[in-house]
Amino acid sequence: MIDFSVLPVYLTAVVALLLIPGPDMLLIASSSLSYGKKVGLFASLGNATSGIILTLLAAMGVSALIAMNPIALQVLRVLGGAYLLKMGWDCMRTQPSETPDVEQSNSLAATLYRRAVISNLLNPKALIFFVLFLPQFVSTQTSATSGEQMLVLGLLLNVLGLLFNLFLVTMIGSLGQPLLKNEKFRTNQHKFMGLIFFVLAIWLLASQVPTV
Repeated sequence: MIDFSVLPVYLTAVVALLLIPGPDMLLIASSSLSYGKKVGLFASLGNATSGIILTLLAAMGVSALIAMNPIALQVLRVLGGAYLLKMGWDCMRTQPSETPDVEQSNSLAATLYRRAVISNLLNPKALIFFVLFLPQFVSTQTSATSGEQMLVLGLLLNVLGLLFNLFLVTMIGSLGQPLLKNEKFRTNQHKFMGLIFFVLAIWLLASQVPTV
């Protein structure tokens, strides 16, 4: 369904993109550091889920329609920033006595999964990325339609991204184990995550959204 002659270039571009730090990497890394590998794993799965949804939207042409509407992009940006600010505030106002121990923190996995999905879907730059990046590798040398090719390319991107994030979770989760056993850090781990959400909100709200 894709032109295999463009695959080496595509894979090289994907690897380069994965190595560039971004908001997704920051959220997954901080989740793994603050709450352990399981929570980081679910944050990675949330990121992959949103990536699949964006891939489907791009393949169906829905993303392009949204990307051509500056008002829609700005609405997404404001909603995404507001959502991240709310998540940050919720974390900051959590009382130290409510901070879970290492075992109880695993219950946060579903919450971080949901937050990763929503924050990525409300990021207009993520939507623009799929609109601008995938079509570059659509070929006329195959019988598959552009939508079918974008679907396969997007799924490949998400699989490679998930594998990279799982590696990141394993490395950072292991390094963070001593922190999770530190009483002082555990008392403030929610506040650390709150700070990360505030940083992501500022990152999103202060960024310029490109138009197609």
